[in-house]
Amino acid sequence: MKRLLIVVDYQRDFVEGALGFPGAEALDGPIADRIAAYRAAGDDVAFTLDTHGPDYPATEEGQWLPAAHCLRGSPGWSLYGRTGEARRPEDPVFEKETFPSLALGEWLRERDYGQVELCGLVSHICVLSNAVMVKAALPNAHITVDARLTASYDPALHQKALDVLEGIQIAVLHR
Repeated sequence: MKRLLIVVDYQRDFVEGALGFPGAEALDGPIADRIAAYRAAGDDVAFTLDTHGPDYPATEEGQWLPAAHCLRGSPGWSLYGRTGEARRPEDPVFEKETFPSLALGEWLRERDYGQVELCGLVSHICVLSNAVMVKAALPNAHITVDARLTASYDPALHQKALDVLEGIQIAVLHR
């Protein structure tokens, strides 16, 4: 069974930049280790990148969240730490201007993954949104989120997101 790891938005702006929060940096080593384990098993790794342009303040998201972040080409847009170093040129990368990636969902529909794992940031926003996208694209795949490999700036919303993931038949591991 072919497996896929999706690393969601583990970017500098969510770790140490405009929207960074304490504890986000602690995920770097474990996410990089998970990437290495997938590669060692011959499985695939894909990445999403929150991506905004200079028009961000005029977007719907920018109206709700007026903190410029993940501006294409800026230091904050890049993947963080060892996780960023683990990215290979052949890895699929999905730039997205909103929480989930429709392009990721469309790409997945053309593949036959039996298992998909998501990790990264932020648990109650982009990880949750992309997990729903994966579920829609691959309704019979076993989808997991390891609670040790995702986090939020809001611990209560993080726990609620894990509850919602379980409620939509996504396995939450190591809770």
